[in-house]
Amino acid sequence: MDIDAFRQMVAKNPKGFLGRYGLGNKIIQEGGNLEEAVEHLRVAVQLDPVHVASHLALGRALIGLGRPEEARPVLKAGIDASTSGRANGGRDLVPEMQMMLQGLH
Repeated sequence: MDIDAFRQMVAKNPKGFLGRYGLGNKIIQEGGNLEEAVEHLRVAVQLDPVHVASHLALGRALIGLGRPEEARPVLKAGIDASTSGRANGGRDLVPEMQMMLQGLH
């Protein structure tokens, strides 16, 4: 899907998890406004606190904005969601999130 399709999803259903995650992630992929990506990904994480990929994307965006102190708890929550068994999948993302955490100062 392109970014406009995700924007339409969010416009139609602002509380829709998939649209928020998809739009935030697409903004990051396309090198767009990271502040906007953070806004959408924060909502996605609130709507589905155990969706590991949302935590990873939000952590990426926050790190990209130079906000490691905000990224740290987001990444830890994503790792916890996966390793606790509460998340449906996402274990494959844990090593990347652990590496990102180790890189934070």
